[in-house]
Amino acid sequence: MKSAGIVREPDDIMKRRLLQPLWFILAVLFLIEAWLWEHLEPWVARIVAAIPLRELKAWTAERVEHLSPPMALIVFVVPLIPLYPFKLFALWLMATQHFIAGLIAFALAQFVGLGLIAFIFDVTKPKLMQMAWFVRAYQFVLTVKAKAREIVAPVMASIRASLADLLRGDGSGWSARALRRIGALRRRIRAER
Repeated sequence: MKSAGIVREPDDIMKRRLLQPLWFILAVLFLIEAWLWEHLEPWVARIVAAIPLRELKAWTAERVEHLSPPMALIVFVVPLIPLYPFKLFALWLMATQHFIAGLIAFALAQFVGLGLIAFIFDVTKPKLMQMAWFVRAYQFVLTVKAKAREIVAPVMASIRASLADLLRGDGSGWSARALRRIGALRRRIRAER
């Protein structure tokens, strides 16, 4: 029985090591989405203020108020469905070497999606929070966001420290060492010619 545990332990360690970069990438993607949400929401609010969407929001809120929580969930989800084919189209553009057009299309889809989510979630949140499973899902997303920040924090701190070393340029940072190594490599290559 012990031998099975010994064989299994290295497998578990290897799986964790292989999954670590995946979790890191997922955490970064999640934080990018959260960052976009936090930073684009004020812009979306300005656009909403400039366009007569306040009346639409009031009208929508009045209609949602009379809906059951499951129907409010449908109101929340349905407007987002058309964005996914648009995002797939943007990815197709990138895959067919129309990278800039694909990036612009994807950014536009993200911006519109975040705007729609902010608008509809604000209107439907009171009804959605009446469903226990939705409250748990909402709290889970907040927990994942905190965990993602925890996963990415050491790497971000290292990047900030490296950038500070680079900007300081006192000859003691990793950038100075890298430049010295590159210089030594260039001298070696010249000497071999």
